[in-house]
Order: sequence, then structure tokens, then C-alpha cells
Amino acid sequence: MRRLLTLLCVAVLSVLAAPVAGAQMTPWFAQSVGRATQVISVVGVGGSKAKMDVYQRTAAGWQPVAAGIPAWIGANGMAPQTHDGQMKTPMGVFTLDFAFGTAPNPGGGLQYVQVGPNHWWDGDMKSPTYNTMQICEKSKCPFDTDPASGTENLQIPQYVHAVVMGVNKARVPGNGGAFFLHATDGGPTAGCVAIDDKTLVDIMRWLRPGAVIAISQ
Repeated sequence: MRRLLTLLCVAVLSVLAAPVAGAQMTPWFAQSVGRATQVISVVGVGGSKAKMDVYQRTAAGWQPVAAGIPAWIGANGMAPQTHDGQMKTPMGVFTLDFAFGTAPNPGGGLQYVQVGPNHWWDGDMKSPTYNTMQICEKSKCPFDTDPASGTENLQIPQYVHAVVMGVNKARVPGNGGAFFLHATDGGPTAGCVAIDDKTLVDIMRWLRPGAVIAISQ
């Protein structure tokens, strides 16, 4: 834990808050995350920008791991319910299901998939595999790979490292897909949450199954 605190502090120059003896910390998401012990909090600060804080729950209560990490969200802000093409980040508490990236696995507790030119996130609303990762040659994919369909090829710089957010796990066509925590390109996203890649890698190494991301305005 101490090593992670140091890494995150160097990475983001954030103010790490050590809990005050006897103090009770009650983060805004405390009643919404069930039994989760690792939470990434994302709170909008206006427009397409947000602040990320990282928390660990221990026997003593919620402990801050890192605070004030600058983050980008959707170009059109946030929404309680998102739909394809809105360019908004969904609000709520979501699982962090697995990680992927064009770079090799940096380590951590989540399953990791190294992606290449044949890895896609199916955004075709008519496809039975809508809102899932698929592997196929472009000419042989059984879904529409045209970007206009919402499908994404995952071999892009922003996905050097990424973590899948469990949004629309029922895969309801039109209710949005391809929501990730990924490396920033320095600007708003299409609905994902994006931060500095070095900080993201530090967080990925810390994450374990059962972690969640909580997003609010």
C-alpha cells in the first residue's frame, strides 16, 4: 500500500490524504457500492472535466489512496442514462470487469487482454454480440465494423491501457457500450473516463476483482 501511495503521488502530484486518527470518513458513494473494498470515484467539475479519487475500505473504514487526479469525461458531460452517440459519460456505480491494452500486461489483479488489429468492441446494435469485445479479421467479422455503426477497433493510442466499465451489461441495443477507463489524449471522450496513462497503470496494478467505479456530477 505504501509503495502504491508513493507511485500515485509522483504520477499525479496529487495531495494524498492520510486519515486523521479517530476520524470517520464517509465518501459520497459509501451507501451505493455494496461490499466493494476498492472504489474509483469520478465527480464532474464542469463541462467535460472531472476529479478522480481512489479509495480502499479497511477495518478502520474508507481510506483515501489518491486524490484530485484530473480526468476527462464525455464531450457532452454526464447523464443518468446514456444512449449511443450521445457523447456523455454514464452516472452510477459500475463494475470493473477486465483490462486490456495495446501494450503488454502491466500487472494487477484483473484479467488482461493484449489487443491488436483484429480486436473490436462491437457497437452494431443489430448484432447479437453488441457491447462485447470480439476478435476477427475485418472482412470476416459477423457484425458491422464501420465506425458509423458504433463499432471500435481497439488498436488505438488511447487504448494503450484500459479497463472495461460494466455499463449496459444487459446489452440493450441503443443503451450505450464501449465505456472504458483509458489513457487520455488530452481532451474530452466519447463517454469514457480518461486519465494520464502512467497514473492509470499504477491504478491497474492496484485493482483486484470486485473493484467498482462510481461516477456522479
